[in-house]
Amino acid sequence: MSAPAQVPQLDAASKQELEQFLEQEQQKAKLQATVHELTDTCWKKCITGGISTKFSKSEASCLENCVDRFLDSSLYIVRQIEQQRNQLH
Repeated sequence: MSAPAQVPQLDAASKQELEQFLEQEQQKAKLQATVHELTDTCWKKCITGGISTKFSKSEASCLENCVDRFLDSSLYIVRQIEQQRNQLH
């Protein structure tokens, strides 16, 4: 086995930069998870036919409505959380 790699000591600026990078990556991961959930939910709800090159009109309409409602709900939740935070401070 090889010896473990030495982790250099980071100065305050480097630590802050690393923390910001990690926070950004976590936000990206959350966004990707939300998009995956949205895609999965709306696909299961709206796609009723076989796979083809185009969605039927009813499938397209259902997908559009599903995405709109999902986004509306997400925005509502974010606003409620922000409002609660503001009331605590």
